[in-house]
Amino acid sequence: MTLVPFVSVMEENSSCSSKVTGLPQASTLQKTLEQLSSAPGLRLRPEAAAPVAVVALQRYLSEPTGGQQQQQQQPDSYSYDVTVTDGVWRAKCLLHPSLNHLVHKNNLRTGTDIRILLCSFVYNERRLGHGYICIEKISCCVETSSVLTRINDVTLLPLLVKDGMERNVALQSDVPLQVNRKHYLSLWTNDYPEGNIWTSASPSADMVLDVSKVTLLSSLESCFRNTWKPLPLLVKIIHKSRLRYYGKFGLRIDYPYQAYFEVADQSGTMSLVLWNELCPEFYHRLNIGTVVYLQNYTLKQSYSNRTRPQMDHHRMKIFSSVEISLNARNPASVITVISLKSVLPQWGLPQVFYQFTTRVELDKLANNSACDVIGLITFVGRAERVKGKGSKGPEKYWIYRWVHAIDGTSDQPFILELFSSSQPEIFSRISPMTYLVCTQMRVCHVEGSSPYLTSSSETQMFITGYHKGQPYVSDPTVKSYIQWTKTLKDNIVLQKTAVGGHYRYPPPPQIFTQSTDDASVPLVAAADLKKELEMLHYREHKKLAIQGQITAVWYKKHPKTTQSAGAKDNEALSVSSDTCEQAEAGPHHHPSPPSDKSSVRQRKRRIQMSEATQSSENHDNTPAKRKDGCADVEDQEEEESDTSEECQDYLQPQHPSKDSCGLSWESSSWLMQQQELSEHLCHGGLWQDSLSRKFTLDEKNVLLQWCNLHPTRWTSEKTTDTIPPALCPGYYQVTILGINKQIAVDVAYLPVVSANEPRAVGLPQHPHGNTMMSCLSSGFICPLGSSASHSEAAFPKPEAILATAGELEDTHVVCILDLCHLGGDQVEILISKVYRMTDVSID
Repeated sequence: MTLVPFVSVMEENSSCSSKVTGLPQASTLQKTLEQLSSAPGLRLRPEAAAPVAVVALQRYLSEPTGGQQQQQQQPDSYSYDVTVTDGVWRAKCLLHPSLNHLVHKNNLRTGTDIRILLCSFVYNERRLGHGYICIEKISCCVETSSVLTRINDVTLLPLLVKDGMERNVALQSDVPLQVNRKHYLSLWTNDYPEGNIWTSASPSADMVLDVSKVTLLSSLESCFRNTWKPLPLLVKIIHKSRLRYYGKFGLRIDYPYQAYFEVADQSGTMSLVLWNELCPEFYHRLNIGTVVYLQNYTLKQSYSNRTRPQMDHHRMKIFSSVEISLNARNPASVITVISLKSVLPQWGLPQVFYQFTTRVELDKLANNSACDVIGLITFVGRAERVKGKGSKGPEKYWIYRWVHAIDGTSDQPFILELFSSSQPEIFSRISPMTYLVCTQMRVCHVEGSSPYLTSSSETQMFITGYHKGQPYVSDPTVKSYIQWTKTLKDNIVLQKTAVGGHYRYPPPPQIFTQSTDDASVPLVAAADLKKELEMLHYREHKKLAIQGQITAVWYKKHPKTTQSAGAKDNEALSVSSDTCEQAEAGPHHHPSPPSDKSSVRQRKRRIQMSEATQSSENHDNTPAKRKDGCADVEDQEEEESDTSEECQDYLQPQHPSKDSCGLSWESSSWLMQQQELSEHLCHGGLWQDSLSRKFTLDEKNVLLQWCNLHPTRWTSEKTTDTIPPALCPGYYQVTILGINKQIAVDVAYLPVVSANEPRAVGLPQHPHGNTMMSCLSSGFICPLGSSASHSEAAFPKPEAILATAGELEDTHVVCILDLCHLGGDQVEILISKVYRMTDVSID
């Protein structure tokens, strides 16, 4: 019997049938589901796999696969549901765990097309009427989606559901397909509110409260551990922490979230903890300045091992021995949010105080002290991720970005390291020419450089459009800042703005110290560097040190592009559960070095390879079966076997004479040393995305989309415009040979050449002789003036710098590297500082 798919009747899709009647009725997804019902083993290899577009990627904690031992050996902590469309239907499918690495590298992403080469239908054996499609093998198309160009609103397309499963809630709603999970996580971090379960911050209704039986915070410490029914509390929120997700395997809690607040009344302040199901309902509604009426709460001993806001400026008594705990059950706490109009002065609730600091005052503050700042944004770095340390549960990543902001009190801007504060809508809209307020920032002093501010767990961020109604609007420092901004001219400020690109702060110290301290940069072996590169996830940033010798330096005018990375980038990325092991080897796996007899001949071919590749880019050499940007695994393997010799040449280091203009230096022993290499890692370097762009109001949306993380969902509002290539001032490709001379790695050195660059802010600018070694050690070309002030005669030319590279010959150095995965096959490897051994100490 053929099972006919149909659309579940839901309110949001009640008018879908009229919306799609004009579309062609031939549907790839519909045909696939029909064939799956009669396929042997419920697995299917579609004969003609037409492209489908990815419109949503949703992540959640994986289901345990077995006993406790298996849980500990779980290959990946998270599962992914992927929603695809063929332009006629939408289908919500499970991504096979062997394909998860495609999401980790951002190869599989929303807004692009894929071909489903192998899929299966999975029934839930413990629940009636529940099943879903599992995608086991795909081909990722690198071109822009051809399916989405004909769709205006993807939510109007009907959902494809197997006959008899119209009540399958997981297919029709915002919950995971694996039904033991109740909610999704954000795609790139765990601490963002994600999905429709999170109640928006709707205004509270006016009400009249009987506050005659309210107790004060000061009486709670004495009541702790007593059999006492707590009286209601009437408090004001004065601090709010970021959301914390503590889910892990085996934890039987549907919504494992926690959030801390500091609340106050006329007697003092105390911590309040919001737990589990109450977080989705109240986290967005409880903000700084909100007044709440609490009933049925419990008291618990305070958890000492957590960060706390600095509250000395409130000048109130702090009750730190106990904390207020709010739960959905045992007992069910009652939280009443009181509207601002209903708050009465006789309640005696304290005001919210701030401690705003101007830029000119910042240098005087003690290290790790807290302050609030306001400024006009001039630079916004790209959103990057760093893996959390010491977490016992599933791996997690923090999202952060660097921001510069000015307040008119100093020529130097605030340098801000902003970690996401569970405010994704604000964090993603931080852009130049907007007013930024950050609370509870911590001061970080840097020896020899400008201090910077880093966000804490209690930091709250606000930008233009979100300031209305915030308690700080009446602060004298804020009012003074607003008066200063009225004297500014937009066109002048715009000239000093930039977005995106590589950015690192603070600069490496003058002396490299090998230490076990978590804050220090780890010194790794060359073989470990290869592993680190392979394990990098999308936009993950790591700082590492490697020791060895610099054996070659090439000057280049243009950064790498996707096309110059090789022909593979123009084809499909095809993987499946039976080929995932090969794919996991990553883009940095290279074949063994050539034999001694052919090494010189192959090296000559390698040097000429890039120029030949560049010339071929102007011709259409793509086989007909790949012109749509997709190919299956069998086709790739056939061609790869025919071109193995060319692949070996490509995977070895390339030094394009056309790009480098012939400006290079090589160690006298480098030619012989290459013959002894076991591996040469040459896939990383400098890319177009490594360079910052000038900010313009006309290109605001596309620039923000470019420097933010890739979105979880595709919408037609997402711009498809491409940003123009950035102007590259030129950079150096540096080859580092590991200390044991078995592995070499190519990295990029992008010196700061202008004081107008964001990377120049706070950089120590001690004069040096512009030798190759002094440039690599300092990070900039001397003198560092504005671009307009540099004359041709005064500014050193690359050939003059390379002429001094002979001092690198056989010199033992320690190199500080910045690694960042930019998505796909683009791995950024930049050298930020080189130390001689005389500048190294062992702690």
